This record gives sequence, C-alpha cells and structure tokens, in this order.
Amino acid sequence: MASTLFDGITARRVPTTRYTANVLERAAEHPTATVVFVHGNVSSAAFYQPSMLALPAGVRALAIDLRGFGDSETKPVDAARGLRDFADDVRSVLDALELEQVHLVGWSMGGGVVMQVALDAPGRVASLTLEAPVSPYGFGGTHGADGVRNDADGAGTGGGGANPDFVARLDAGDASADAQTSPRTVYRSSYVAKPELQAAHEDAWVASMLTTRTGLDNYPGDSVVSENWPGFAAGMRGVLNTMAPQHLDLSGIVDLAVKPPILWVHGGKDAIVSDASFFDLNQLGLLGIIPGWPGAEVAPPQPMVTQTRAVLDRYAANGGSYREVSLPDAGHAPHLDEAETFDRELAAHIGIPST
Repeated sequence: MASTLFDGITARRVPTTRYTANVLERAAEHPTATVVFVHGNVSSAAFYQPSMLALPAGVRALAIDLRGFGDSETKPVDAARGLRDFADDVRSVLDALELEQVHLVGWSMGGGVVMQVALDAPGRVASLTLEAPVSPYGFGGTHGADGVRNDADGAGTGGGGANPDFVARLDAGDASADAQTSPRTVYRSSYVAKPELQAAHEDAWVASMLTTRTGLDNYPGDSVVSENWPGFAAGMRGVLNTMAPQHLDLSGIVDLAVKPPILWVHGGKDAIVSDASFFDLNQLGLLGIIPGWPGAEVAPPQPMVTQTRAVLDRYAANGGSYREVSLPDAGHAPHLDEAETFDRELAAHIGIPST
C-alpha cells in the first residue's frame, strides 16, 4: 500500500547492501545540513512529512521506511540482535546515498534505532533527536531507574503481548473505526492526544499504519512459554521482540567516546511510552485489566521515562549533553500534537534557526 505523499515530498527506492529501502525526501539545492527521520513501530516514514516540510530552507530532509514498513522491502527481523537489523539498514541507506554524517531523528522504536546507530557508528551522527523513544532498557519487563530485569526470560514482553485482533485488522487493511482494536481507533487513542488537529491527515496516518507487514518474522513476532506471569516471554523473531529487555540494552551510549548532542522530546499524555504505559502488561495488571497479576514485588510496571532520563543524565555526566523538552499536552507523537514547538526545537538543535 503506497503512502500518501505531501506536496514537496518525493519518494524513491534505494537499493542497499541489506534491503531495498523506500526513502522520502524534501530536497535542498545546496544543503547546509541533512536530517534523517526514522519512524516508529506500526507506522512509516510518511508520518514525518509535516516535520520534513517545516525544516528551514537549505536543510535536506530524508525519512527512511524500515524493513517491513511503508514501501520498503519486507525482510525477516532477527530480534536476537535487538534493534541492530533496523540500525544496520539505516546505515546502509546512508552508505548508498553517500552521506557521511547526518542529524538523526527517531520516534518511539525509531528512537531506539537511532541510539543503536550512534552506538555502532558515533562519528556518523551529528546530533540525535529522540522523540518519545523506547527506554534504553527496552519495552516492558524491567524496573527501577537502572532497568533491572523482572525475570531472566523477559516475561510479558515481545510478540506475545500484541493484541491478536489488532494484528488481524492490520493484516486485513482495516481502515475503519469500528472497534477499539482497529488501527484508526488505536491511532486516535494512543498515537496522538489531539486527534482533531490531524483530521485532514488522519487517512494518511492510518494508511501508513496499514503498511505494517505482519507475521512471525515481522510484526509482532513470535513468543515462547514462560513459567512467569503472564505465561509468555519474548521469542527470537519479529519486531516486538527486538525491544524485549533480554535483547535490547542501549545504555552503553553513556560510554561513547564521541557523544553527539541529544534533544529528547516527549509528551505528558503519552499512552505508550511513559512511567505508567497502557501498553505495559504489568501496568495493565496493576490496574486490574489483566487478571492474575502477581503484584509489584514480582512484576512491577516499567518507569520508561525515568529510565531514559537516568541514562541521559549519565550521558551528560560522562561528557555528553542533552536537552529535555517535556510537552504536557502532547501524546506519543509530539511532532503532530505540538508541531510548531517540535519544529522549532528541532531546528534549534541542529543549529539552524526556524523561519
């Protein structure tokens, strides 16, 4: 399903050594900087078109569809590598386009992807912008500011945590708002806090979500039986398992010899990435939504924002720098809910004042 292109945005297929990527571009004749946007889970590069167009003149803007999303090639995701399949794909696109150093912007899962790029190739990153990023310790299954695992097997995380009806509706291309599990309803309730502001583009955002390829090797991935509550743990294949705590730990950015400046933007009404996420099964257990929860001593909810702040504080203490922008009225997509502020902060971060 091709994504809807906005005026001023072009799309092209870029063959790389790893996959054939779909890349959106807002061109600049004599670019003073290049900004590369990396989307989150169950979305595509299309979501970043307003932010690309809002960048100051002279800035080249690119947005990459990750494997199995948007109009890029579908290839299996090896979750045992954490987010490295996606990060290596991003670097392969930079190689194919002969881009030595860029400003990276990552949203949600994409925030983890760009942190992984910085871990593997810090010299290629002029700056990092983390928008509502996954915790450096993954999604679910940890507690405390330092991301201590609740269970050795990461119980309650990964592919088994996806709602089967939501996955089926993605697979069927359901663009309706007929159920709580329809992608459009999930977008309205969980992606943005102000859906009325995006009414003109809502169909485009839902179409972007529906480009997500489903299956054990893609979204959501596989799962294994666990003796710990709620009875399953992350497998080794597919998207959600890349962020399971036994597969993902990005806290090593604090020890990078080269530390790009970081901008961290997050919303106070984020339903997905927060210290009380409605997508964390332990939080749902605490609320009584999922029965049988064994209690906070055994299965505490994950303080995702607290963990990100703790890692970034250590990053700064070790010689790096970061700036936090908390937007109380924004949801999981501050670049949509608070577009003017997001665009201004991003432009300032890359060193080019907005116009």
